[in-house]
Amino acid sequence: MKTNILGLPVEKSELIIVELNVLLSNFQVYYQNLRGIHWNIRGKRFFDLHVKFEELYNDSQLKIDLIAERVLTLGGRPLHTFEDYIKYNQLVVGKNVSNDEKAIHLIVDSVSHLLKIERGILVKASQINDEGTNSMMSDFIGEQEKTIWMMQAWLDETL
Repeated sequence: MKTNILGLPVEKSELIIVELNVLLSNFQVYYQNLRGIHWNIRGKRFFDLHVKFEELYNDSQLKIDLIAERVLTLGGRPLHTFEDYIKYNQLVVGKNVSNDEKAIHLIVDSVSHLLKIERGILVKASQINDEGTNSMMSDFIGEQEKTIWMMQAWLDETL
């Protein structure tokens, strides 16, 4: 079995690269959704939510960079065009969302779907002992599960 410079099997690493690029594409759409709701949020909760949405999109921007750099570390090329992002996107695109509850539901639904993608990557990376990807996915998953919990608490809904 041929391995890369990291000691990981090339063929299986290439499959993880594809999945990471899918995650990257979905994160880019999530980021744009967050920017849109940050800009368009209205109502009595504006001040709190405007700040929270900025916090979330800044965090997403950091994660996007980490994903792209992981793709490069594994020997791939990160997707970087809107055409690619749209092609691989699986999230609902939030257009002109200004209602607070609709915005929070969009975030919960998006993060929930990102978690599914990340868990799939985690399984594949575990199978080849790709600890770098595993660690990143584990960190993302822990943070995003907390985000969902907080958003559900804000909505006063149970998981």
